[in-house]
Amino acid sequence: MTEYTVEFVGTGETIEIADTETILKPCIEEGIAQEYSCRVGMCLACSAEIVEGEVTQPAARGLTEEEAEEYALTCMARPQSDLKLDRGKYPPSIEDASAADGEAAGAAADDD
Repeated sequence: MTEYTVEFVGTGETIEIADTETILKPCIEEGIAQEYSCRVGMCLACSAEIVEGEVTQPAARGLTEEEAEEYALTCMARPQSDLKLDRGKYPPSIEDASAADGEAAGAAADDD
């Protein structure tokens, strides 16, 4: 078992995480305010941009292969090196979906 340092950009928070545990687990244990919801890699609530370092997250079904190279779902991701993560950053697919939902809602409101 190897331990890595995970630093959260802009917050000054740093934790040590074993390569056998998810990033989210010690965040919860240490009182770090990491958002999460489903804890199964689907909802993207726990998304963080990988600023530096590498993770493994084979069960992160909510991300495309390309997104999984740039974003970590902290409920699934396990560190493979020291990391710098920017919490609350979401992959383009969720941003695009939010914009499309907003346009659909606006169109529905126009029909009233």
